[in-house]
Amino acid sequence: MTPVSYLRAGSVADAVGLGGAEGHRLLGGGTNLVDLMRKGVERPAVLVDVSRLSTLIEEAADGSVVIGAGARNCAVAAHPLVRTRYPMLARAILAGASAQIRNMATVGGNLLQRTRCLYFADAAGSRCNKRVPGSGCDAQGGFTRYHAILGASPSCIATHPSDMAVALAALDARVHLANADGVRTISLPDLHRLPGDRPDLETMLAPGEVIVAVELPPSDVAARSTYRKVRDRASYAFALVSVAAGIALDGDRISDVRIALGGVAAKPWRALRAEAALRGGPATAEAFARAAEGELADAAPLPGNAFKVPLAKRTMAAVLAELSGNRA
Repeated sequence: MTPVSYLRAGSVADAVGLGGAEGHRLLGGGTNLVDLMRKGVERPAVLVDVSRLSTLIEEAADGSVVIGAGARNCAVAAHPLVRTRYPMLARAILAGASAQIRNMATVGGNLLQRTRCLYFADAAGSRCNKRVPGSGCDAQGGFTRYHAILGASPSCIATHPSDMAVALAALDARVHLANADGVRTISLPDLHRLPGDRPDLETMLAPGEVIVAVELPPSDVAARSTYRKVRDRASYAFALVSVAAGIALDGDRISDVRIALGGVAAKPWRALRAEAALRGGPATAEAFARAAEGELADAAPLPGNAFKVPLAKRTMAAVLAELSGNRA
């Protein structure tokens, strides 16, 4: 047994100071970190509990909604401001994990959870560059049904597991970070890294930085939005492909649109190419299909997940058709 010490951060400053120390790891709901500790993937010497910090969900003066990093996923999904103004986010949260896990998981922890790649989790028997840099990637040539088709590299083909993060990427959410020098803000789509040759570097957080809040800006597309998750079973399964999308219409034309994909890359995949193709154009099935085709043009599937390419295209087009009133 590996001994582990436990500390509770009494403030954000405590979390920054304690969390940046060697061998220390921040603990939110523990739904990912504790799992990885059991499997021998994570071996922290000290757990710093930050689950009671920044739990508020409130409206700011400019109309944005600020969600504390310690807010539970279930509380976010049930909050009236989220349900009415950002339905894609509420639906994404409810599509993730089980009710028991949503009751424990925090917003900050959800964003920083690590991949559910089987090879990453197999500390005893599989090589993984994300777990041990430079060791190799046994997922290459292995079981790849759940792996990436966009933005992958020879070093890593894992996907990010969060449903919440996909919706937040589509909503242009901003992540507030605290560090020893103060506070800075980063856009959610820029929070996570693609693997390149350093898949062990998963986010843009500097050592010792702590997520304190997520801000949802006012949005013309958020009210007409949804989240659709395609998975192998109806409950407690990670996405094969998911789509978070919102659309604003001016008659039969698209005045604005936001789209993000999950289950296809090491980070929530913002579909900027599809958005650009659709913005200002007609809200038709043909336009949706063309935009989806363009977004997936650079997909590089593996033998075990080639089905994800047409699945992502069809799902994106279907979600956009639903939001636009099923226009043909």
